[in-house]
Amino acid sequence: MKIAKFAFGLICLAILASNIVTMSRWSEARGVYDDICYRRQAHLFQRLGIGGFNTNTALDDDGYFEGKLKEIAFDEWQDQSRWPCHNPMPGGKLVLQYPPGTGFLLALFPEGRQVAPLYIAASLIVCGLALFGIFMAPTLTSTVGAGLFGALAIYLMINPAKASYSIAPTMAVCALAGFLTARWLIRDKRSVLLLALIGLLLGASVSFRLPNALLVAGYCLFLAGAFTWSRTVSSFVQGLAFGIGVLVGMIPTLVAQAINAGSPFATTYGSVDAIPPGFDLAVLGQYLRDMQFVLIVLAIGSTAWLFFGGERRARQVALVVAGNLAVNLVFFLSHPIFTSYYIVPITMLSLWTVSFAWLMQAETAREVVVPAGLEALPR
Repeated sequence: MKIAKFAFGLICLAILASNIVTMSRWSEARGVYDDICYRRQAHLFQRLGIGGFNTNTALDDDGYFEGKLKEIAFDEWQDQSRWPCHNPMPGGKLVLQYPPGTGFLLALFPEGRQVAPLYIAASLIVCGLALFGIFMAPTLTSTVGAGLFGALAIYLMINPAKASYSIAPTMAVCALAGFLTARWLIRDKRSVLLLALIGLLLGASVSFRLPNALLVAGYCLFLAGAFTWSRTVSSFVQGLAFGIGVLVGMIPTLVAQAINAGSPFATTYGSVDAIPPGFDLAVLGQYLRDMQFVLIVLAIGSTAWLFFGGERRARQVALVVAGNLAVNLVFFLSHPIFTSYYIVPITMLSLWTVSFAWLMQAETAREVVVPAGLEALPR
């Protein structure tokens, strides 16, 4: 088993090294609207500090965004009303549609070398958790499972994570939240601080992508159900701690919306993105032919396996994951726009959670319980 752990560890490190080499060669001027818009947010933070929360186009008095539009041969670069990723708000100002988190992380790195360091940092977090899972695996079967999943998770940091800068930090948060969720329900179910930390991480992920707000759905359903069933102070406090954690994590997004949209609860997205739900066979067909379909099948299959084959605490993990999957899949599969990464966050959060729950359950089952009074006997 030690040989298997070492082998899968090397495989994960080899994939990480290959990813780092590939990421280091990425161009930051690939002509994608989202890219230059996220970099405009980063530029505002670097130039104005906390004032970078304000994304009003009037602040482009240094010509930064106009220059980026010229680089990609955008014909209407002089007309701010035609700028991509910007929407009109009350009062006539034009602002970026994205929450501030991705731009803030890019701003931590020097201009011109922002994207590769962001992806490498996120990949190191994902790889670290993958290696932790491999070396905590108590059996050969769990080692192989953790190794295969770890290799897949690291590979996905290249494709499809490259499709949007917001996916890289989201993937890292999903890995961390998955580990903490499994630990909470398998080992530390009474830990209010741990639950608050999970809420904080998921709330903070909303600052990378606004749809990440849906990642808390399964937790809310589980905690609401637990309180309704038990009606205890403990279950109420747990729900409150999670809610406070989510709210604190969302503060940057709420602040940005208050500044740009006029209210913490008003979105900066335009009417084009606020499309009513509706199942479109063409969109569903695109998901069936995409890598995301494989992730959906793996997430649903592993959750069902954990629920029917796991112990009581493992089944509780499966319930959280199942609720999360149901809400997110209904939302995105009924959204009449397809992208190569919409469903990636919920599937990866689900797979990380199930993976660590399986490992922790197996590890707990192997622990030897010494009967009381025998621990003093000579060995």
